[in-house]
Amino acid sequence: MSGLSLLTLNIGSPSAERAHRQLAWLATRHEDVLVLTETRTSDGCKHLADAFRCAGYAVLYPKPEPAEYGVMVVSKVPVQVDPIGKTLSYLPNRVTGVMISTQMGLIRVLGAYVPTRDATAERTERKRRWLSQFSAALSTPGLTDAGAQTVVLGDLNVIEPDHEPPHPSFRWFEYDFYRCLTDKHGLVDAYRHLNPDRVEHSWFGRTGDGFRYDHAHCTKELAEELVGCEYVHEPRTIRLTDHSGLSVQFSCGVGTRLDTCDPFEAATPPTLF
Repeated sequence: MSGLSLLTLNIGSPSAERAHRQLAWLATRHEDVLVLTETRTSDGCKHLADAFRCAGYAVLYPKPEPAEYGVMVVSKVPVQVDPIGKTLSYLPNRVTGVMISTQMGLIRVLGAYVPTRDATAERTERKRRWLSQFSAALSTPGLTDAGAQTVVLGDLNVIEPDHEPPHPSFRWFEYDFYRCLTDKHGLVDAYRHLNPDRVEHSWFGRTGDGFRYDHAHCTKELAEELVGCEYVHEPRTIRLTDHSGLSVQFSCGVGTRLDTCDPFEAATPPTLF
C-alpha cells in the first residue's frame, strides 16, 4: 500500500493547444491527485478534463461563469465529492474538494484558487470577501466526519508574513488569512514544515521579484506523515504556464487505485487545434 501524493499547478486558463502540451507533461507525473487551478469554461480546460476521463481518472471540473475561474481535481484514486463548495455563496467554484479513503481514514483534499487583486477598492474587497468566506467554510461543522484529516492546496495568492523578499503591497487581511490557516484551523504549511529556512518561489513578476503563492497546508496529524514537499519548476521554465507546481507526498497508504491509462495517448489528436 503506497502513500498518497498530490500535485497542484496553476495552468493559467490554457488555450486548447497549450492544454495539449500541458497534458503531455501531466501524463508523466506520478502523483495520485492533480489540483489544477485557474481553470475556465473553455476548450483548453475541457480538453484536459475529457482526456483524463477517457483515461479512467476521476475528474471534478465545476465550470465557473464565463468570466470567472475555478479548480479542476483529477485523481487516480476513487474520490467522494466534498461539500465545501456548497457552503460558499460567493465565487463557489474557486474551491473544489474531494474525500479520499486512506489507512488514516478519510482525507479531505481541498483545491483552492484565491482571487487576485490590484490597487482598486473593488478587486481588493472581492479578494477579502472570498478569503473571509473560505475561512468560514473551513470551520463549518458537520461537513465531513469529525476525524477527517484535511489538506488545503492551490494558488492561494497570499505570501507568508516573513516572506523573502518582502512585498509591502500585501494587505493585513492577506497576511491574516495565512496566519489563520494555522492559528484558527490548525493547519501546517507543509513546505515550511520540511524546509524551515529555504527561500523558494512559485511565480515571478515582471520585475523579476519572486512570490511563494502556491501552498499546501495540512492538519498536524497529516504533517507527521509528510515525506516530501517540493516545488516543481519545470512547467514554468519550459513555459507551459507561469507558475511552478507543488508536489506533496504522505506516507499514509491508499488501498485502491483506479484502472487508468496514459491520458495523453487517450486524448483526441491535436489536429483540431
